Amino acid sequence: MAYQALYRVWRPQAFIDVVGQEHVTKTLQNALLQQKISHAYLFSGPRGTGKTSAAKILAKAINCEHAPVSEPCNECAACRGITNGTIPDVLEFDAASNSRVEEMRDVLDKVKFAPTAVNYKVYIIDEVHMLSISAFNALLKTLEEPPKHVIFILATTEPHKIPLTIISRCQRFDFRRITAGSIVNRMKLIVEETGVNCDETALQMIARAAEGGMRDALSLLDQAISYSQDRVTLEDALTVTGSVSQGFLNKLAHAFQEGDVASGLEALDELLFHGKDPSRFMEDLILFYRDMLLYKTAPNLEESLERVMLDEDFRKLAETIPVEKIYQLIDLLNKTQQEMRWTNHPRIFLEVAVVKLCQLEVKPSSVQIDTAPIGELLARIDQLEGELQHLKANGAAPVAQEGAPQQQKTAQRSSSKKAFQAPVGKINEVLKQATKNDLNLIKANWGEMRSSLLKSQAALLNDAEPIAASSTAFIIKFKHEMICQMAMNRTDFLEAVTAALLKLTGKRLQLVGVPEDQWMPIRESFLNSQHDEEGTSLGGESAKEEEPHIAEAKKLFGAEFVEIID
Repeated sequence: MAYQALYRVWRPQAFIDVVGQEHVTKTLQNALLQQKISHAYLFSGPRGTGKTSAAKILAKAINCEHAPVSEPCNECAACRGITNGTIPDVLEFDAASNSRVEEMRDVLDKVKFAPTAVNYKVYIIDEVHMLSISAFNALLKTLEEPPKHVIFILATTEPHKIPLTIISRCQRFDFRRITAGSIVNRMKLIVEETGVNCDETALQMIARAAEGGMRDALSLLDQAISYSQDRVTLEDALTVTGSVSQGFLNKLAHAFQEGDVASGLEALDELLFHGKDPSRFMEDLILFYRDMLLYKTAPNLEESLERVMLDEDFRKLAETIPVEKIYQLIDLLNKTQQEMRWTNHPRIFLEVAVVKLCQLEVKPSSVQIDTAPIGELLARIDQLEGELQHLKANGAAPVAQEGAPQQQKTAQRSSSKKAFQAPVGKINEVLKQATKNDLNLIKANWGEMRSSLLKSQAALLNDAEPIAASSTAFIIKFKHEMICQMAMNRTDFLEAVTAALLKLTGKRLQLVGVPEDQWMPIRESFLNSQHDEEGTSLGGESAKEEEPHIAEAKKLFGAEFVEIID
């Protein structure tokens, strides 16, 4: 082809070009110089952070004609051949499209043969977590006792899906998300070399939209260059990334601060008219107030800001909004974002949120002490002391008179409390998309997640267990209805569990609670509805396809005593 994408042209060819992974490249370079090469490596981390590129660089450095070296020369026949893919001894194997055991055995059958063109055979298995269990088992024996001339480099974005027996036989390197500053510096070098005119603010916007992936950043830069005319501007970057301009966010924040509902809804209509995604806009708005909170509490940490540019309008706006109101804004926006995930009409929730934000009143901080009721409390204490003296002198009759209304009020309050009702709609949505692998992932990290919580938060999970999970949410069954209600009403508990599982699994999962006595009716209702949708033909087929030994067992012992476990 006449044109190649930027991320392919500027793919790193030496360890020094791998951006933001110095903890990995430094270790590998030292091992190369000391000739302490392992037989198997595992490179794990988010997409676009340099895992496969580092694997190819390592393959070149091992087989370079000038070895031992810390960097491949990229000039000898071995380095050029590995770069071009013409040396058969260095094999890139895509596990995503070759996950069966037969493909893995075809590769492993050739491992025992000596290399023909270079010193070491190097097998780079990309997306290794996609291999089947049989393929992992076939790979296991070779990883345990490989020939001296073979090196395996496994790359994955989901290391938790790899069997521990495989991981324990590899040197593991975790690639980190690349910082926005490092991505901007790399893109500056590229645009200077290619002669493209580009505003620095546009590069910063692209770097933040890439979320730590260099490949994503270069793809967005490539798209922005194609979209722009003579120069890549901030507006071009906003259009390509789908983000909302800061001027628009400042305008909307002014509407919230001044309580101007009409102006807020007009701005929202303009946003949606230009095709912006409501969910992406909500995320931008949360990050906007998050950055405002950081700016007000720690103004020197400018590098920590993810969404905003510190222009004059933003600084003035930040000075007028108290910290307590920012807390309330973020809390309301976060609740709206959760509700938008479960609806087919996110625009309605977005408009309701705009109206609420414009009418939001600042609540006093819980740290501040309100001195107004102190006089009333002192008067009440004096009154109670007087009644106590009266009781001591005249007996306990007044206790009954005073206590009866109080007991009646307590009974009224307790009877007025409504029983907790599990969110049946959300539970059914989770059950429709639930998989066994997602549930096993939650259970595998359950103990570690609980140990990372505060004691008061972990106590709520003493008699609770995960019972179903999808890729976006999971259901916890609580033994007691009161505990379930307490847990679902505590935002700090929900956020702590979500954050802990995000750190352990890499997924942001929403928690849905259900009491034990409500779970079985909901589950049976869901299964009946699924059965009704599929029709009665499924039951007929399963009856026809019943295994002979199961039918024989039912004849011998009776169908009521036979339990079939899949």
